[in-house]
Amino acid sequence: MMGAGGSESRTGIRKPCPSALSWTGNALCPPLPLDLTAWISLQWSWAMCSGKLQTGLLVAGYFIYLLVGAAVFQALERTAEKQQKMAAAQMKEAFLQNFPHLTVAEMEQFMKNLTEAIQNGVYPVGNESQTENSNWDFSNSFFFAGTVVSTIGYGTLRPKTAGGQIFCVFFALFGIPLNIVFLHRVGKMLSLLCKKLGKFLYEKGMRKKKIKFLTLLFFLATGILVFLCLPSLFFQITEGWSYSEGIYFAFITLSTIGFGDYVVGKQPGRIYFSYYRTLVAIWILFGLAWIALLFNLLTTVLEDTEKIIVKDLHQIVKHIRIKGSLPTTVPEGKSKAHPPAPFPPMCIFISAVHIAVCHIPGELRNTPVSPG
Repeated sequence: MMGAGGSESRTGIRKPCPSALSWTGNALCPPLPLDLTAWISLQWSWAMCSGKLQTGLLVAGYFIYLLVGAAVFQALERTAEKQQKMAAAQMKEAFLQNFPHLTVAEMEQFMKNLTEAIQNGVYPVGNESQTENSNWDFSNSFFFAGTVVSTIGYGTLRPKTAGGQIFCVFFALFGIPLNIVFLHRVGKMLSLLCKKLGKFLYEKGMRKKKIKFLTLLFFLATGILVFLCLPSLFFQITEGWSYSEGIYFAFITLSTIGFGDYVVGKQPGRIYFSYYRTLVAIWILFGLAWIALLFNLLTTVLEDTEKIIVKDLHQIVKHIRIKGSLPTTVPEGKSKAHPPAPFPPMCIFISAVHIAVCHIPGELRNTPVSPG
């Protein structure tokens, strides 16, 4: 007797037959009636086991993240940009009306020269450009050297001479690897503080999971306070920025994005104390080490989240198969363990929190140590 999805011999044994929902490379008629949703979920689960599809999903997710970010930035910034362009056009028109002897071409050339001067680090406000203050004094030069090896590159200060440009190339060629080694060493020093805290709490009889959570909290809270919150308050006082602008500058700098829209020691009319930018350069170097550990932590959380989710899903599918709602027969060459359909977002979030508490990456992973 022929069934809808296959054939059955006189002995009552079902034989494999073609099916629209079949395993890759082999057709399989399930020995038990299957719910269509469960079958599709199983097919999707098998695809999830494929490294190619996982890579494809990662690439898709990466570009979706960029597209969403682009849409948000466009919604937030496009209107403000339009208003700024209108204000600039009105200012140019008013300037020409106040000085009718100037032609449009002359004014455009004048504004072009001012723009180039600002881009080269010269702010032609008042008599500042005529003073003896140099953008290449030792403090500013030290700050520039730090931005080169850290790859921040604000772009507001850069060498103009051929000799300076060639030296910058070789200075960065050897300085960037040296900076990486330096940051790695500083990162170990920072993680040592967490280890000492873990040892202290261990000696007090605290449980290991609680120790990991507290050391992680200490690492995050201390770093945010020392490298983001307090410096932002300092910049608010010294540079005249708002506190949110200080936070923005601190993170953009320490993450080595370095747009160059905010740069320390460049506000016209402000007097800065000696070696101010040198002090900022030192803050940047230690802050880079902290934020590198933070990014390493977040990366490990994401990677370990995937591993834990896959492991949990294997257990879920195994539990479902035991109840008979998924096929117990698999094609030749396939594993009996199948990952199920995509995990609910809330479960992913809970798994991420679990990893953040129980799986600290790198030097922080082994924080709890036994006495002695």
